[in-house]
Amino acid sequence: MSPYAVKLAIRHLRSHPGQTALLMAGVALGVSIFIFMSALIGGLATLLTLRTVGSIPHIVLEMPDRDPATFSPDGRAQVVLQKDLSRRNQIAIWQPAIPIIEKTPGVTAVSPQIRGSAFVERGQAVASVGVIGVMPGKLSAIADIDSAMIDGSSNLPPDGILIGNRLARDLGLRVGQVLSLSSDRGRTRSFRIGGIFSLGIASADRQTVYMNFTTARALFDLSTGISRIEIKVQPATDATGIAERLRRSTALKATAWTEDNSQLFEGLDAQARTGIIIKAFSLVTIIIGIASAMLLSIIRRQSEIGIMRAMGASKGLVIAIFVLEGTLIGLAGAIIGAVIAWLALLPLPPVTEVRSGGLPIDRAQGDFLLAITLTTLAAMLASILPARNAARIDPVEAIGA
Repeated sequence: MSPYAVKLAIRHLRSHPGQTALLMAGVALGVSIFIFMSALIGGLATLLTLRTVGSIPHIVLEMPDRDPATFSPDGRAQVVLQKDLSRRNQIAIWQPAIPIIEKTPGVTAVSPQIRGSAFVERGQAVASVGVIGVMPGKLSAIADIDSAMIDGSSNLPPDGILIGNRLARDLGLRVGQVLSLSSDRGRTRSFRIGGIFSLGIASADRQTVYMNFTTARALFDLSTGISRIEIKVQPATDATGIAERLRRSTALKATAWTEDNSQLFEGLDAQARTGIIIKAFSLVTIIIGIASAMLLSIIRRQSEIGIMRAMGASKGLVIAIFVLEGTLIGLAGAIIGAVIAWLALLPLPPVTEVRSGGLPIDRAQGDFLLAITLTTLAAMLASILPARNAARIDPVEAIGA
Protein backbone atom coordinates (compact mmCIF):
# COMPACT_ATOMS: atom_id res chain seq x y z
CA MET A 1 0.00 0.00 0.00
CA SER A 2 1.69 3.19 -1.19
CA PRO A 3 1.95 6.31 1.02
CA TYR A 4 0.40 8.25 -1.86
CA ALA A 5 -2.80 6.15 -1.66
CA VAL A 6 -2.97 6.69 2.12
CA LYS A 7 -2.53 10.45 1.68
CA LEU A 8 -5.27 10.67 -0.98
CA ALA A 9 -7.68 8.55 1.09
CA ILE A 10 -7.24 10.72 4.19
CA ARG A 11 -7.51 13.92 2.16
CA HIS A 12 -10.79 12.82 0.58
CA LEU A 13 -12.27 11.86 3.94
CA ARG A 14 -11.32 15.26 5.36
CA SER A 15 -12.73 17.07 2.31
CA HIS A 16 -16.22 15.68 3.04
CA PRO A 17 -16.47 15.97 6.84
CA GLY A 18 -20.25 15.68 7.00
CA GLN A 19 -20.41 12.47 5.00
CA THR A 20 -17.43 10.99 6.85
CA ALA A 21 -18.91 11.84 10.25
CA LEU A 22 -22.26 10.32 9.27
CA LEU A 23 -20.61 7.08 8.14
CA MET A 24 -18.52 6.85 11.30
CA ALA A 25 -21.61 7.51 13.42
CA GLY A 26 -23.43 4.64 11.71
CA VAL A 27 -20.50 2.30 12.29
CA ALA A 28 -20.19 3.46 15.91
CA LEU A 29 -23.87 2.77 16.50
CA GLY A 30 -23.56 -0.73 15.06
CA VAL A 31 -20.48 -1.48 17.17
CA SER A 32 -22.18 -0.16 20.31
CA ILE A 33 -25.14 -2.46 19.68
CA PHE A 34 -22.75 -5.37 19.02
CA ILE A 35 -20.93 -4.81 22.32
CA PHE A 36 -24.12 -4.20 24.30
CA MET A 37 -25.71 -7.40 23.00
CA SER A 38 -22.52 -9.37 23.74
CA ALA A 39 -22.45 -8.04 27.31
CA LEU A 40 -26.18 -8.66 27.81
CA ILE A 41 -26.24 -12.18 26.39
CA GLY A 42 -23.03 -13.16 28.20
CA GLY A 43 -24.27 -11.62 31.45
CA LEU A 44 -27.62 -13.36 31.18
CA ALA A 45 -25.91 -16.72 30.65
CA THR A 46 -23.66 -16.05 33.66
CA LEU A 47 -26.62 -15.04 35.83
CA LEU A 48 -28.64 -18.11 34.84
CA THR A 49 -25.66 -20.32 35.57
CA LEU A 50 -25.10 -18.67 38.97
CA ARG A 51 -28.77 -18.89 39.94
CA THR A 52 -29.34 -22.46 38.77
CA VAL A 53 -25.95 -24.18 38.90
CA GLY A 54 -24.27 -21.99 41.50
CA SER A 55 -25.68 -23.92 44.48
CA ILE A 56 -25.31 -27.45 43.13
CA PRO A 57 -22.20 -29.58 42.55
CA HIS A 58 -20.90 -29.50 39.00
CA ILE A 59 -19.48 -33.03 39.32
CA VAL A 60 -20.33 -35.82 41.78
CA LEU A 61 -17.95 -38.72 42.38
CA GLU A 62 -19.43 -41.94 43.79
CA MET A 63 -18.63 -45.61 43.92
CA PRO A 64 -19.27 -47.29 40.57
CA ASP A 65 -22.41 -49.42 40.29
CA ARG A 66 -21.62 -53.09 40.61
CA ASP A 67 -23.35 -55.70 38.45
CA PRO A 68 -25.19 -58.41 40.45
CA ALA A 69 -22.95 -61.38 41.19
CA THR A 70 -23.75 -64.60 39.35
CA PHE A 71 -22.75 -68.20 40.05
CA SER A 72 -23.79 -71.71 39.02
CA PRO A 73 -24.00 -74.10 42.00
CA ASP A 74 -24.78 -77.25 39.96
CA GLY A 75 -23.20 -76.27 36.66
CA ARG A 76 -26.59 -76.04 34.93
CA ALA A 77 -28.69 -73.28 36.48
CA GLN A 78 -27.32 -69.78 36.91
CA VAL A 79 -28.15 -67.94 40.12
CA VAL A 80 -28.07 -64.13 40.40
CA LEU A 81 -27.18 -62.75 43.81
CA GLN A 82 -29.39 -59.70 44.37
CA LYS A 83 -27.65 -56.60 45.67
CA ASP A 84 -28.33 -55.85 49.33
CA LEU A 85 -30.25 -52.59 49.11
CA SER A 86 -29.98 -52.03 52.83
CA ARG A 87 -26.26 -51.41 52.49
CA ARG A 88 -25.20 -48.04 51.18
CA ASN A 89 -22.38 -47.80 48.64
CA GLN A 90 -19.52 -45.83 50.10
CA ILE A 91 -16.07 -44.75 49.02
CA ALA A 92 -14.01 -46.71 51.52
CA ILE A 93 -10.56 -45.37 50.52
CA TRP A 94 -11.13 -41.77 49.54
CA GLN A 95 -8.21 -39.77 51.00
CA PRO A 96 -5.75 -40.51 48.12
CA ALA A 97 -8.28 -39.25 45.57
CA ILE A 98 -8.56 -35.74 47.05
CA PRO A 99 -5.08 -34.48 45.94
CA ILE A 100 -5.67 -35.93 42.47
CA ILE A 101 -8.98 -34.10 42.17
CA GLU A 102 -7.61 -30.80 43.49
CA LYS A 103 -4.75 -30.84 40.96
CA THR A 104 -7.08 -31.42 38.01
CA PRO A 105 -7.24 -28.30 35.79
CA GLY A 106 -10.56 -26.49 36.11
CA VAL A 107 -11.43 -27.78 39.59
CA THR A 108 -12.09 -24.94 42.05
CA ALA A 109 -13.59 -26.69 45.09
CA VAL A 110 -13.75 -30.23 46.51
CA SER A 111 -16.03 -31.39 49.32
CA PRO A 112 -16.03 -34.98 50.67
CA GLN A 113 -19.45 -35.63 52.20
CA ILE A 114 -21.44 -38.11 54.22
CA ARG A 115 -25.06 -38.26 53.12
CA GLY A 116 -28.11 -40.11 54.29
CA SER A 117 -31.82 -39.97 54.92
CA ALA A 118 -33.34 -39.16 58.28
CA PHE A 119 -36.51 -38.06 60.05
CA VAL A 120 -36.81 -34.86 61.99
CA GLU A 121 -39.13 -35.17 64.97
CA ARG A 122 -40.53 -32.31 67.01
CA GLY A 123 -43.44 -33.27 69.18
CA GLN A 124 -46.02 -34.93 66.94
CA ALA A 125 -44.55 -33.42 63.75
CA VAL A 126 -42.27 -35.61 61.60
CA ALA A 127 -40.48 -34.59 58.38
CA SER A 128 -38.22 -36.55 56.05
CA VAL A 129 -34.91 -34.80 55.34
CA GLY A 130 -31.60 -35.39 53.64
CA VAL A 131 -28.60 -34.99 55.91
CA ILE A 132 -25.25 -33.70 54.63
CA GLY A 133 -22.17 -34.08 56.79
CA VAL A 134 -19.45 -31.63 55.73
CA MET A 135 -15.83 -31.31 56.76
CA PRO A 136 -14.57 -28.22 58.62
CA GLY A 137 -14.07 -25.32 56.23
CA LYS A 138 -16.05 -27.04 53.47
CA LEU A 139 -19.57 -25.88 54.36
CA SER A 140 -19.73 -23.29 51.57
CA ALA A 141 -17.49 -25.11 49.09
CA ILE A 142 -20.48 -26.13 46.95
CA ALA A 143 -23.48 -24.07 48.06
CA ASP A 144 -22.69 -20.72 49.65
CA ILE A 145 -24.36 -21.46 52.98
CA ASP A 146 -22.44 -18.70 54.79
CA SER A 147 -24.04 -16.03 52.57
CA ALA A 148 -27.44 -17.76 52.70
CA MET A 149 -27.76 -17.61 56.50
CA ILE A 150 -30.82 -15.62 57.59
CA ASP A 151 -30.65 -16.43 61.29
CA GLY A 152 -28.08 -17.81 63.68
CA SER A 153 -24.52 -18.88 62.85
CA SER A 154 -23.06 -21.18 60.21
CA ASN A 155 -20.75 -22.85 62.76
CA LEU A 156 -21.24 -26.59 63.10
CA PRO A 157 -20.37 -27.93 66.57
CA PRO A 158 -20.82 -31.68 67.19
CA ASP A 159 -24.34 -31.17 68.59
CA GLY A 160 -25.44 -28.45 66.12
CA ILE A 161 -27.24 -28.50 62.79
CA LEU A 162 -28.31 -26.02 60.10
CA ILE A 163 -31.77 -26.25 58.55
CA GLY A 164 -33.57 -24.55 55.66
CA ASN A 165 -36.06 -21.76 56.24
CA ARG A 166 -38.97 -23.72 54.72
CA LEU A 167 -38.35 -26.66 57.03
CA ALA A 168 -38.17 -24.27 59.98
CA ARG A 169 -41.44 -22.66 58.92
CA ASP A 170 -43.24 -25.99 58.35
CA LEU A 171 -42.28 -27.31 61.78
CA GLY A 172 -42.33 -24.02 63.63
CA LEU A 173 -38.64 -24.18 64.46
CA ARG A 174 -36.23 -21.41 65.40
CA VAL A 175 -32.57 -21.03 66.31
CA GLY A 176 -31.65 -22.56 69.68
CA GLN A 177 -34.41 -25.16 69.78
CA VAL A 178 -33.60 -28.84 70.23
CA LEU A 179 -35.04 -31.54 67.99
CA SER A 180 -34.61 -35.26 67.49
CA LEU A 181 -33.06 -36.72 64.35
CA SER A 182 -33.42 -40.43 63.46
CA SER A 183 -31.24 -41.83 60.68
CA ASP A 184 -32.12 -44.65 58.30
CA ARG A 185 -29.56 -46.75 60.15
CA GLY A 186 -31.74 -46.76 63.26
CA ARG A 187 -29.72 -44.24 65.25
CA THR A 188 -31.40 -41.32 67.02
CA ARG A 189 -29.79 -38.24 68.46
CA SER A 190 -30.85 -34.79 69.66
CA PHE A 191 -29.44 -31.65 68.00
CA ARG A 192 -29.62 -27.94 68.64
CA ILE A 193 -30.52 -25.68 65.69
CA GLY A 194 -27.53 -23.40 65.22
CA GLY A 195 -28.71 -21.54 62.14
CA ILE A 196 -31.36 -21.24 59.43
CA PHE A 197 -30.43 -20.71 55.77
CA SER A 198 -32.27 -19.82 52.57
CA LEU A 199 -30.71 -20.89 49.26
CA GLY A 200 -33.79 -20.03 47.21
CA ILE A 201 -34.08 -23.69 46.11
CA ALA A 202 -37.30 -25.21 47.42
CA SER A 203 -35.97 -28.76 47.83
CA ALA A 204 -32.86 -27.62 49.71
CA ASP A 205 -34.70 -25.14 51.93
CA ARG A 206 -37.32 -27.73 52.91
CA GLN A 207 -35.43 -31.02 53.02
CA THR A 208 -31.73 -30.40 53.70
CA VAL A 209 -29.95 -30.50 57.06
CA TYR A 210 -26.22 -29.77 57.43
CA MET A 211 -24.20 -31.18 60.29
CA ASN A 212 -20.66 -31.82 61.46
CA PHE A 213 -18.74 -34.42 59.40
CA THR A 214 -17.76 -36.55 62.41
CA THR A 215 -21.28 -36.44 63.84
CA ALA A 216 -22.76 -37.56 60.52
CA ARG A 217 -20.30 -40.47 60.41
CA ALA A 218 -21.61 -41.73 63.74
CA LEU A 219 -25.26 -41.06 62.89
CA PHE A 220 -25.09 -43.13 59.69
CA ASP A 221 -22.75 -45.80 61.02
CA LEU A 222 -19.91 -45.17 58.58
CA SER A 223 -16.62 -46.15 60.19
CA THR A 224 -14.13 -44.86 57.60
CA GLY A 225 -15.77 -44.27 54.24
CA ILE A 226 -17.74 -41.38 52.75
CA SER A 227 -20.86 -41.23 50.61
CA ARG A 228 -19.65 -39.00 47.76
CA ILE A 229 -17.28 -36.25 46.69
CA GLU A 230 -18.82 -33.07 45.31
CA ILE A 231 -16.79 -30.81 43.02
CA LYS A 232 -17.08 -27.31 41.59
CA VAL A 233 -15.36 -26.40 38.30
CA GLN A 234 -14.78 -23.23 36.31
CA PRO A 235 -16.31 -22.75 33.84
CA ALA A 236 -19.31 -24.90 34.68
CA THR A 237 -19.85 -25.75 31.01
CA ASP A 238 -16.58 -27.77 31.04
CA ALA A 239 -17.96 -30.17 33.65
CA THR A 240 -18.51 -33.02 31.19
CA GLY A 241 -14.91 -33.12 30.00
CA ILE A 242 -13.48 -32.71 33.51
CA ALA A 243 -15.79 -35.47 34.80
CA GLU A 244 -14.42 -37.85 32.19
CA ARG A 245 -10.83 -37.07 33.22
CA LEU A 246 -11.70 -37.61 36.90
CA ARG A 247 -13.37 -40.92 36.09
CA ARG A 248 -10.16 -42.16 34.48
CA SER A 249 -7.85 -40.82 37.20
CA THR A 250 -9.87 -41.95 40.25
CA ALA A 251 -11.77 -45.00 38.92
CA LEU A 252 -14.93 -43.55 40.50
CA LYS A 253 -18.29 -42.91 38.90
CA ALA A 254 -18.31 -39.25 37.77
CA THR A 255 -21.62 -37.53 37.02
CA ALA A 256 -21.61 -34.01 35.55
CA TRP A 257 -24.44 -31.57 36.22
CA THR A 258 -25.21 -31.47 32.49
CA GLU A 259 -26.46 -35.07 32.65
CA ASP A 260 -29.15 -34.28 35.21
CA ASN A 261 -29.90 -30.80 33.83
CA SER A 262 -29.76 -31.44 30.10
CA GLN A 263 -32.67 -29.09 29.32
CA LEU A 264 -30.99 -26.20 31.12
CA PHE A 265 -27.71 -26.89 29.33
CA GLU A 266 -29.49 -26.98 25.97
CA GLY A 267 -31.21 -23.69 26.81
CA LEU A 268 -27.90 -22.00 27.61
CA ASP A 269 -26.39 -23.38 24.41
CA ALA A 270 -29.36 -22.13 22.35
CA GLN A 271 -29.01 -18.70 23.96
CA ALA A 272 -25.33 -18.58 22.96
CA ARG A 273 -26.18 -19.46 19.36
CA THR A 274 -28.88 -16.78 19.33
CA GLY A 275 -26.31 -14.25 20.50
CA ILE A 276 -23.99 -15.17 17.63
CA ILE A 277 -26.82 -14.68 15.12
CA ILE A 278 -27.72 -11.26 16.55
CA LYS A 279 -24.09 -10.11 16.43
CA ALA A 280 -23.75 -11.40 12.87
CA PHE A 281 -26.75 -9.28 11.83
CA SER A 282 -25.08 -6.24 13.39
CA LEU A 283 -22.00 -6.84 11.25
CA VAL A 284 -24.11 -7.33 8.12
CA THR A 285 -25.80 -3.99 8.79
CA ILE A 286 -22.40 -2.29 9.03
CA ILE A 287 -21.22 -3.93 5.79
CA ILE A 288 -24.34 -2.87 3.88
CA GLY A 289 -24.11 0.70 5.20
CA ILE A 290 -20.47 1.17 4.25
CA ALA A 291 -20.87 -0.50 0.85
CA SER A 292 -23.87 1.70 -0.01
CA ALA A 293 -22.04 4.87 1.07
CA MET A 294 -18.95 3.95 -0.96
CA LEU A 295 -21.05 3.29 -4.06
CA LEU A 296 -22.71 6.70 -3.72
CA SER A 297 -19.29 8.28 -3.23
CA ILE A 298 -18.05 6.70 -6.47
CA ILE A 299 -21.00 8.10 -8.41
CA ARG A 300 -20.31 11.60 -7.06
CA ARG A 301 -16.59 11.32 -7.82
CA GLN A 302 -16.73 9.85 -11.32
CA SER A 303 -15.11 12.90 -12.92
CA GLU A 304 -12.40 13.01 -10.25
CA ILE A 305 -11.68 9.32 -10.77
CA GLY A 306 -11.59 9.87 -14.54
CA ILE A 307 -9.00 12.64 -14.17
CA MET A 308 -6.87 10.41 -11.92
CA ARG A 309 -7.02 7.61 -14.47
CA ALA A 310 -6.24 9.98 -17.35
CA MET A 311 -3.17 11.25 -15.47
CA GLY A 312 -1.82 7.72 -15.24
CA ALA A 313 -3.24 6.42 -11.98
CA SER A 314 -3.40 2.65 -12.12
CA LYS A 315 -6.47 0.57 -11.31
CA GLY A 316 -4.62 -0.78 -8.28
CA LEU A 317 -4.11 2.72 -6.92
CA VAL A 318 -7.81 3.58 -7.30
CA ILE A 319 -8.80 0.34 -5.57
CA ALA A 320 -6.30 1.00 -2.77
CA ILE A 321 -7.68 4.49 -2.17
CA PHE A 322 -11.29 3.38 -1.80
CA VAL A 323 -10.44 0.29 0.27
CA LEU A 324 -8.37 2.51 2.57
CA GLU A 325 -11.25 4.95 2.95
CA GLY A 326 -13.67 2.20 3.94
CA THR A 327 -11.14 0.62 6.30
CA LEU A 328 -10.39 3.94 8.02
CA ILE A 329 -14.09 4.66 8.41
CA GLY A 330 -14.63 1.21 9.92
CA LEU A 331 -11.65 1.47 12.27
CA ALA A 332 -12.43 4.99 13.51
CA GLY A 333 -16.15 4.26 13.89
CA ALA A 334 -15.43 0.97 15.71
CA ILE A 335 -13.11 2.67 18.21
CA ILE A 336 -15.63 5.46 18.83
CA GLY A 337 -18.45 2.93 19.26
CA ALA A 338 -16.36 0.81 21.65
CA VAL A 339 -15.55 3.85 23.79
CA ILE A 340 -19.21 4.90 23.88
CA ALA A 341 -20.29 1.37 24.84
CA TRP A 342 -17.64 1.14 27.55
CA LEU A 343 -18.72 4.45 29.07
CA ALA A 344 -22.39 3.41 28.91
CA LEU A 345 -21.70 0.04 30.61
CA LEU A 346 -19.31 1.44 33.22
CA PRO A 347 -21.98 2.45 35.82
CA LEU A 348 -23.77 -0.92 35.68
CA PRO A 349 -23.15 -3.31 38.60
CA PRO A 350 -21.44 -6.72 38.17
CA VAL A 351 -23.66 -9.68 37.36
CA THR A 352 -23.18 -11.10 40.85
CA GLU A 353 -24.71 -7.94 42.34
CA VAL A 354 -27.71 -7.62 39.99
CA ARG A 355 -30.97 -7.40 41.87
CA SER A 356 -34.27 -8.91 40.82
CA GLY A 357 -35.56 -7.16 37.70
CA GLY A 358 -32.18 -5.61 36.81
CA LEU A 359 -30.31 -6.07 33.55
CA PRO A 360 -27.65 -8.80 33.92
CA ILE A 361 -24.97 -7.08 31.81
CA ASP A 362 -21.39 -8.31 32.09
CA ARG A 363 -19.01 -5.65 30.80
CA ALA A 364 -16.16 -8.17 30.71
CA GLN A 365 -18.03 -10.15 28.04
CA GLY A 366 -18.58 -7.14 25.78
CA ASP A 367 -16.02 -8.41 23.22
CA PHE A 368 -14.59 -4.92 22.68
CA LEU A 369 -11.46 -6.02 20.82
CA LEU A 370 -13.41 -8.55 18.77
CA ALA A 371 -15.95 -5.88 17.80
CA ILE A 372 -13.23 -3.48 16.64
CA THR A 373 -11.38 -6.18 14.71
CA LEU A 374 -14.45 -7.65 12.99
CA THR A 375 -15.85 -4.24 12.14
CA THR A 376 -12.58 -3.09 10.59
CA LEU A 377 -12.33 -6.26 8.50
CA ALA A 378 -16.00 -5.98 7.53
CA ALA A 379 -15.50 -2.35 6.43
CA MET A 380 -12.49 -3.34 4.36
CA LEU A 381 -14.40 -6.16 2.66
CA ALA A 382 -17.40 -3.90 2.09
CA SER A 383 -15.17 -1.43 0.22
CA ILE A 384 -13.65 -3.93 -2.20
CA LEU A 385 -16.59 -4.20 -4.62
CA PRO A 386 -17.19 -0.42 -4.86
CA ALA A 387 -13.44 0.10 -5.27
CA ARG A 388 -13.29 -2.36 -8.15
CA ASN A 389 -16.25 -0.59 -9.79
CA ALA A 390 -14.38 2.70 -9.44
CA ALA A 391 -11.27 1.23 -11.07
CA ARG A 392 -13.31 0.11 -14.10
CA ILE A 393 -14.56 3.63 -14.88
CA ASP A 394 -13.53 4.77 -18.36
CA PRO A 395 -11.50 8.02 -18.07
CA VAL A 396 -12.92 9.57 -21.25
CA GLU A 397 -16.56 8.89 -20.34
CA ALA A 398 -16.03 10.03 -16.75
CA ILE A 399 -14.45 13.35 -17.75
CA GLY A 400 -17.06 13.96 -20.44
CA ALA A 401 -19.86 13.35 -17.95
